[in-house]
Amino acid sequence: MNRIKPDVDIVSDLLRAVLAAKPESSFIQSLLYQYQERGGLSKKQLEGLYHKARKISTIPENKIITLEAIIKKKPTRYKSAPPQPSPLYTKDENAGLMLNAVLTKYPHHKRVLFLKAKYDNNEPLSGVELSELQKFNKMLQ
Repeated sequence: MNRIKPDVDIVSDLLRAVLAAKPESSFIQSLLYQYQERGGLSKKQLEGLYHKARKISTIPENKIITLEAIIKKKPTRYKSAPPQPSPLYTKDENAGLMLNAVLTKYPHHKRVLFLKAKYDNNEPLSGVELSELQKFNKMLQ
């Protein structure tokens, strides 16, 4: 992180001031530990620090405003919505039309009835079954 004045660390100063005002706060203790270990805090963690620091009257207002500017400067990350579930099998409309055409002419055709049952149960028709269906449809014409 490139700072204009490396000796001025507003976040560290605020963490220490809030910890001095509320030494029992485990949230601030964990933020201070993480800031020392990793060298920075996330936007949400800084917002939490901001809300805690605003409630303490002994902290100078200019440090709180500087922290607010640091928060606004950080990018906001949004979680994208999960994609809508798509059906595992989409019915082939052409196959449905061929099945209906054959069954109108021959309603008791066993193989076509089997394929129609498979089609209605959303089971995919194999390539061989589709070629059979096309053959039956050609015989009609």
